[in-house]
Amino acid sequence: MSLSFTIARTPQLYFGAGKFSTLFSAIRSFGKNVLLVTGARSFLTSESGRELPDKLRQSGLAFEHVIISKEPTPEIIDQAVRRSISFHCDVVVAIGGGSVLDAGKAISAMLLLNEPVKDYLEGVGTKPSHPGIKVPFIAIPTTSGTGSEATKNAVLSEIGENGYKRSLRHNNFVPDIAILDPLLTINCPQTITASSGMDAFTQLFESYLSTTANPITDSLAVEGLVRVSKSLRKAFADGANTEARTDMSLASYLSGITLANAGLGLVHGFASSIGGFFDISHGVICSSLMPACNRFTVKKLRERRTNDAALVKYANAGKIFSDATNKSDDYYIDYLIDLIDNWTNTMKIPRLRDVGVLPEHFKKIVDVADNKNNPVALEKDEMMEVLEESS
Repeated sequence: MSLSFTIARTPQLYFGAGKFSTLFSAIRSFGKNVLLVTGARSFLTSESGRELPDKLRQSGLAFEHVIISKEPTPEIIDQAVRRSISFHCDVVVAIGGGSVLDAGKAISAMLLLNEPVKDYLEGVGTKPSHPGIKVPFIAIPTTSGTGSEATKNAVLSEIGENGYKRSLRHNNFVPDIAILDPLLTINCPQTITASSGMDAFTQLFESYLSTTANPITDSLAVEGLVRVSKSLRKAFADGANTEARTDMSLASYLSGITLANAGLGLVHGFASSIGGFFDISHGVICSSLMPACNRFTVKKLRERRTNDAALVKYANAGKIFSDATNKSDDYYIDYLIDLIDNWTNTMKIPRLRDVGVLPEHFKKIVDVADNKNNPVALEKDEMMEVLEESS
């Protein structure tokens, strides 16, 4: 069979300690009016955050500020657009975690339309597709997890009984510029370092195992997994470890590229479902599900023997995380599954029951979850078992 695949565009990237200083010249390449989108806490209380308003003014730049205090909903985006549309910004700059980056991406996509964003959400909207017009967008992550700085989709959610978590998506929504300065992640709280880092780990691993992976995504995923293996626990233990923070910033960015081009698996299939029903951070959901999802996937791969190539990839990943040499593939697979379980425990990742997801919720979660790119397809009763083990 001939090899055939497509790789999506990526942003203009500025990576490295101190690269935040390139923001001002990047803004001026688009104009002088900046819509600044940030979270409510971490970045604003950092030295860079406190100094930013004065530095923008000193650079001759005018700005308005939108604060995103939780995972973005369509109403949050619509409100931000209504408040900001008269400012006529030349560029949207989002500085924060995945929720802030997704919000900034969605705002930049809706400012020129001034229509309800819900109309364009996949699987929810009433209109066929977004035309792809937007205000230029600069993404600057302050956490290492979602990889939103590298992708074309902004994830929005409505929480509740009929809730959903869906993407606003277009090739043009890839950030024009991504600035990754690991020093901006130094103030990231330990709990978020853990959950977002495990999310990046999950995205790299699921895209590596994906049934639509290709040689380029495999290479990038392996590089990201090497960085995670060396540095996630170090960043968790010592947030000021700039080498570890640098590794995790790169791992997160690579996870955005690999998920955009290879897709994800069972963990994120569940996360999309759970995220619509419960007000729980995406990173916590993924982290809590990762051990059981991988344990059960390996179990079924071994039973069915329908995708031995995936077991080889599990073993290859285990070799990245293990110091042992000359062991069997089964050894490395089991080592990796145990390591994932150990990491979630030592980094105090909550279980589903700890965040309010109970057995009586499992059926409705499974009914709208999917595992289309998982290396082995699971039936609904098997997916129920995964949730039971995660609780």
